Amino acid sequence: MTREGELKRGPRYCALAVALLTVLSAGQVSAQAPTNQLLEIGSADTGGYLRLLLLFAALALAPGLLAVMTSFARIVIVLLFLRAGLTSQQIPPNYVIIGLAIFLTMFTMLSPLEQINEQSLQPLLAGEIDLVVAGQRAEAPLRKFMNKQVRKQDLAVFRKMAEVPADVPREKLSMTVLIPSFVLSELRAAFMIGFIVYLPFLIIDLVVASTLTSIGLLTLPTPAVALPFKLLLFVMVDGWRLLVEGLLATF
Repeated sequence: MTREGELKRGPRYCALAVALLTVLSAGQVSAQAPTNQLLEIGSADTGGYLRLLLLFAALALAPGLLAVMTSFARIVIVLLFLRAGLTSQQIPPNYVIIGLAIFLTMFTMLSPLEQINEQSLQPLLAGEIDLVVAGQRAEAPLRKFMNKQVRKQDLAVFRKMAEVPADVPREKLSMTVLIPSFVLSELRAAFMIGFIVYLPFLIIDLVVASTLTSIGLLTLPTPAVALPFKLLLFVMVDGWRLLVEGLLATF
């Protein structure tokens, strides 16, 4: 399927991603609490209630998994750096930034989401596999994505802390080692990109502050005077296109 064909199917991936992350988190929770242990607590009804409780816990974990197992963290941090550099208070508003970050996350992860849908979610909905197996199958594409982005230095820190032998390949590492390593790598990448985005706006602030000081207008607030020049610069260089293009190129 071409990239254009995948983009036409993009909107349904929003709901699909929530379902996939829920399956993954539910699979992880269920794997830690086997069904036979739940049934031993009381009657079969009690086991069913507890499994339902675990499902709600998985739903609560889904947003956290979105933040730490996908490209969402890097994207949203860079967008927040942009807003901080513009010093435009709540413009763009939070829900616009989060919405844009979610859709860009869907774009960068179309391939893993498609694989998880075919290998995990659809068999689960068809009753061919249970929730634990679905979670295990959903883990593989996400693991592959994270392994591409994680740095060796960050991975080495958690390898050492978890006392994992050096000969264990990345593909065999536990998610408790891979996920925090991936988060550190994403935070580092986000702050490096954020610095590059923020720097031109800082230069404008310094120039405006120096100009106001030299002409004696010390009472004028520098951010308010600098804002129009920042917006003009950002629009003239087609800033949104450059920012999104640069962000997507880092994955």
